[in-house]
Amino acid sequence: MVNRKVLALFFRHCAKLRPVICNTTRTNIMSCTRGIASPNPHTKLKLFADSGGYCQNPDCNENLFLTVGKASFHIAEMAHIISAGEKGPRTNLKLSKAEKGDFSNLILLCPTCHTKIDKAETEYPEILIKEWKNSHSQKINTLFNIKLFNSRDEARQAVAPILNENKTVFDIYGPLSDERFNPESETPQRWLSKIQQVILPNNRKLLRIIDSNYSMLSQAEIKNVELFRQHVLDFEAKHINKEDINATQFPIQLEHIFSN
Repeated sequence: MVNRKVLALFFRHCAKLRPVICNTTRTNIMSCTRGIASPNPHTKLKLFADSGGYCQNPDCNENLFLTVGKASFHIAEMAHIISAGEKGPRTNLKLSKAEKGDFSNLILLCPTCHTKIDKAETEYPEILIKEWKNSHSQKINTLFNIKLFNSRDEARQAVAPILNENKTVFDIYGPLSDERFNPESETPQRWLSKIQQVILPNNRKLLRIIDSNYSMLSQAEIKNVELFRQHVLDFEAKHINKEDINATQFPIQLEHIFSN
C-alpha cells in the first residue's frame, strides 16, 4: 500500500537519484554519462511522481525508499527502456539522444529489476517494460482514488480535504506565521519538514485529480490550474532540486476549484 511516509521519503531523496546507464555496467556517479540522453531535473521529478515511490515492475513493487535505524535512503534506479548507448539492451539506433533521455523512455526500478531487464534482455522487450510503466501509473491513480468523477461536487469532495490540509500546514508552519518573529523558534525547520512530508505529495495528488477531471473546469479555473502547475514545478525545483529561484506564488483562487 502506498502511504504518506513513502511519498515523503521519495520526494526527499528524488534529487539524489542517480540515472544509471542502461547497460550491465554500474557506476557510483550521481549523474548519467550519456550527455543529452540523461534526463533533466523536470523529467526526474515527473518520473518519481509517476512511480509513487515503488518499483514499476508490477511483479515486484519493491519500496524504493527505506529507513534503517536513523538512516533514510533510496535504492531507486532510473533505467532507459531503449538503451542510451549504441550497444546496450534494446538498442535502437533510430532514436536521437534527446528521445532516449525523454520521460517516455525511462522507468524507475529497484536494483534487482534493473539488472534483470538488462541481463536478460530478450525476456524483457520494450513493449513489456512500457506496459509495466503504464499499468503502474494506473494502479497509483486507483490507490489514490484519482478518477473521472461524475460531477463537480464529487471532484470538490476529493480536492477539498487536500487543499484544507495544505492551508492548515501553511498557516501554522509557513513563512508568514507569527513564529517568524521568534529567532529561537524551530518552526522554520519544521516548515521545511512539512514541505517534504505533506505539501509536495499533496500538490502532486491535487494535479492528478484535477488533470483527470480537466473537462469540468471553467475557463477561469483552467487559468488558475495552470498557475498552480507552475507553482508546483517551481516549488519542487526549489525544495527538491535546490535551485536558487523565487518560486511563483500559490494562486489563492485555486482553494475554490470545483465549487459551484
